[in-house]
Amino acid sequence: MSLLRVAGRPLLASMFVVGGLNSVRNPEAVTPLAEPVVRPVTERVALLPDRTEQVVRLSGGVQVAAGVLLGLGRLPRLSALALAATLVPTTLAGHRFWEAKDPGERAQQRIHFLKNLSML
Repeated sequence: MSLLRVAGRPLLASMFVVGGLNSVRNPEAVTPLAEPVVRPVTERVALLPDRTEQVVRLSGGVQVAAGVLLGLGRLPRLSALALAATLVPTTLAGHRFWEAKDPGERAQQRIHFLKNLSML
């Protein structure tokens, strides 16, 4: 395995592990932002919990587990797929730059949106 993969996977995984732990420990912080994205998804996918807070925790748990697996180089493709599946709704919920009124906030959210796209 190349040095780039040995170093790159844990570095990339760290973003997901830290973010996922935050979502598991404190889902209330992002529940209001997640609501507009989670509600339509839970209406279509019967397996997901009804409460947005529980979906945020579930997504955070997936990010932690898949992030650890990716960082360790175990099941890297499956863990990357799981991380991608959580990253899309997370990005759409948390970085809605097109709704920001303040130019500074809009620019900041656009940067985070593009960062998440690049991680995807």
